[in-house]
Amino acid sequence: MNEPIIFSIDDDVQVLRALNRDLKAQYRKEYKILSTPSVQEALDSLLELKNKGETIAMFIADQRMPEMDGVSFLVKATEFYPEAKRVLLTAYSDTDAAIKAINEVRLDYYLMKPWDPPEEKLYPVVDDLLDEWQHHYQPDFKGIKLIGYQFSPKSHTIKEFLAGNLIPYQWLDVESNKDAKQLLEINQIKTKELPAVFFEDGTFLQSPTLRDLAGKVGLTPTLKNDIYDVVIIGAGPAGLAASVYGASEGLKTLLIERHAPGGQAGTSSRIENYLGFPAGLSGSDLTRRAITQATRFGTEFLSPQDVKAIHEKDGYKRVMLEGGEEINTRTVVITTGVDYRKLETKGVEDFTGAGIYYGAAMTEAASCTDKEVYIVGGGNSAGQAAMYLSKFARNVYIVIRKEDLTSSMSSYLIDQISGTANIQVLGKTEIKEAMGNGKLEQVKIGPINNPESETKQADALYIFIGSRPYTDWIGQEIIRNEKGFIETGRDAKRYDAFNKIWKLKRDPYLLETSAHGIFAAGDVRANAMNRVASAVGEGSMAISFVHKYLAEV
Repeated sequence: MNEPIIFSIDDDVQVLRALNRDLKAQYRKEYKILSTPSVQEALDSLLELKNKGETIAMFIADQRMPEMDGVSFLVKATEFYPEAKRVLLTAYSDTDAAIKAINEVRLDYYLMKPWDPPEEKLYPVVDDLLDEWQHHYQPDFKGIKLIGYQFSPKSHTIKEFLAGNLIPYQWLDVESNKDAKQLLEINQIKTKELPAVFFEDGTFLQSPTLRDLAGKVGLTPTLKNDIYDVVIIGAGPAGLAASVYGASEGLKTLLIERHAPGGQAGTSSRIENYLGFPAGLSGSDLTRRAITQATRFGTEFLSPQDVKAIHEKDGYKRVMLEGGEEINTRTVVITTGVDYRKLETKGVEDFTGAGIYYGAAMTEAASCTDKEVYIVGGGNSAGQAAMYLSKFARNVYIVIRKEDLTSSMSSYLIDQISGTANIQVLGKTEIKEAMGNGKLEQVKIGPINNPESETKQADALYIFIGSRPYTDWIGQEIIRNEKGFIETGRDAKRYDAFNKIWKLKRDPYLLETSAHGIFAAGDVRANAMNRVASAVGEGSMAISFVHKYLAEV
């Protein structure tokens, strides 16, 4: 934690030097001592310090300064740090101004010049004021601060991006947080320019794109290699496993992710059936461990970057990024996973990101405190979200089309849900409409295949209704089934187009697509098991086939 600051200002350099000397002699171990002879420089410094999240415990200002008198400066300084103690440095003739300032600026003390000896006339005063300040002091958060509206889709997107990339941040709701309002006011940021992201260096971005944000936090490094041995597209469990094994086995490995690492598993509040973790672990914890492991072995990580196509030229694969950049590689492993399917119900699209979320249980959970929360879906992801949200919400309702959860959810989760008093399973039920004014406020709910419905208060709705593969960007040379999942190995040979595409004498390897040297692993692959452990297994197995392929060419 950074030390709190004692900030002094006096245009008389000799007086300022003496004050600095005495303050440092007594307080330098616990406080940072800053000073300036210029009012304008002081005001500029206050803005910079506030944006950096620094804390000022005390101001000491001389009353007689040509740019601005001390009382006027303390009035300005209070706009930045209203909790800081305020001391006016005065000569005997300024006593009347000092007494008047006690009411004007809530002056804590006026200190007469000279203060010799400081042991009698300076330190006891400062000690008392600092003791009182420390009694009420709450350390400020050090790191990225995100200011916006709670029910803003763009704010939600940035929260998801930062959380998914394991970047600590503090969320400040502009409607309820006084610090947020103050930061906007002193930086002259209009509410229409929100969300705003403040960084530790004092700079900020207004309504940034994810690409802008990634560049600021260092997620888009310069590529180190002209040609890679393997480029892995998608940083879910399969992609992370492939990057760990690829880099650890000496391959020049690049991992590209369009949003944030971890995939759907990364948003899970608790994975309890993953081998080796008897107490379970969160998706973010698993992701953090895997990213650390991959980068330690030398994997390069590029995020957020969308891949729009893969072309082959002169024996190399060219991975084309959305921004126009091209990356040359000898092999590709596609691990783009799946997206949650959209709920095609009236009103849902209107409130997506404003009370309605797809798989975002962790980033928005705190906003659900003592609220009515609905979850649509009966799989493990829905069950894990329900358990997590039940710690915050007044009630959690799981809405499913089947009679109960037995056919779609693991038994350990069903047992946990049945033992949680504020979770209720609504079988053979569906959401018929989402309603609200600027944010979700109510849902119409009723039995399936029945026009009857009733309107219920709904403060949040989380949707987990199956998945669709993220393969729309893939060209015709990679065969996909009717649902869009990538066919691999001998299964790809069943398609008429295979013989037009595949020109090698051998059959495709088990995880190889119809385009030689391009592999697929995890949930994006047809007939995958849709389990974290199986995705990890396929990702590591894909690298063994990459080695086989590289030995051929």
